[in-house]
Amino acid sequence: MALPAMRSRETLSRWDPFREFGDLNRWFDTLAGRLDEAPRPWSPSADVSETDKQYVFEVELPGVKREDITVDLTGNRLAVTGELKEQEREGVFRRRTRRTGRFSYRVLLPRGVDGDAIEASLEDGVLTVRVPKSDPERPRRIEITAK
Repeated sequence: MALPAMRSRETLSRWDPFREFGDLNRWFDTLAGRLDEAPRPWSPSADVSETDKQYVFEVELPGVKREDITVDLTGNRLAVTGELKEQEREGVFRRRTRRTGRFSYRVLLPRGVDGDAIEASLEDGVLTVRVPKSDPERPRRIEITAK
């Protein structure tokens, strides 16, 4: 006895085992979004170089305006903080990978820097902070006098 053939108007598609993982990731993202409403600060990428006279920090901040960036020096701690504001958009996001919101880059400077002569400039989305080294203290001879 032959079994009847089942026919359907839908086309057959291959089973993709990773499709369920994508659905699961979207579910976790929505759940995490509901539990953690406050956006977390992110840390921008930065290059640090040293010359004989200074330390140079190049922090990538594309799309951030100069007035939205703060550079602070407290003791020997250098902090670059600010916010990348989100642009108004129409429609629904289908995929979002760019970062927005508060950011923070912090670094502990070595001893022997001149905190009063630090310079910062923003050009082409790169914040360059130049921290000059202070002159090394030279030993000096103290003359001993008799009383």
